Amino acid sequence: MKYRNIVLVGLMGTGKSSVGQALASKLNWVFEDTDAAIERAQGMSITRMFAELGEPFFRQAESETIERTLQGVHQVIATGGGAVLTERNRMLMQRGGLVVALKASAETIIERVRSDQSRPLLQGGVEERVRHIMESRRHAYDFADLHVDTDGKTVGQIVDEICSRLERERA
Repeated sequence: MKYRNIVLVGLMGTGKSSVGQALASKLNWVFEDTDAAIERAQGMSITRMFAELGEPFFRQAESETIERTLQGVHQVIATGGGAVLTERNRMLMQRGGLVVALKASAETIIERVRSDQSRPLLQGGVEERVRHIMESRRHAYDFADLHVDTDGKTVGQIVDEICSRLERERA
């Protein structure tokens, strides 16, 4: 494969972690979840980070983690949904690998994240917050090299679609 890394971006609930793990396994690459890496480095959950240290602290830690992670090779990297909001992060992602945006409908995302209490941006009403975030980030993922719709597909189907599109690009 000609890419150093594959970077998965997209709103929460689009399948970045599930797809990332399965894709890394299929490619025999390493899977890295930047949110999990931030939690390990900071010794606390993202929810607690937001509450105690604030979103700016988290976003700085996120940028540092993305930069450090992208120095490696043969990784499938799942990023947090808001990682793309910073121009520097988008530039690092494009330089560090192939960027794949996963997308899903509001209804699919709401169903997937409805019971997840660990998402600080969803506090105060899941449906309204998801729709608001989707609207505010409507074009945030446009910079990606590939766009894959995850609605109604299994993780295996999404992985197969990404792999077949990568093969077509190589040809």
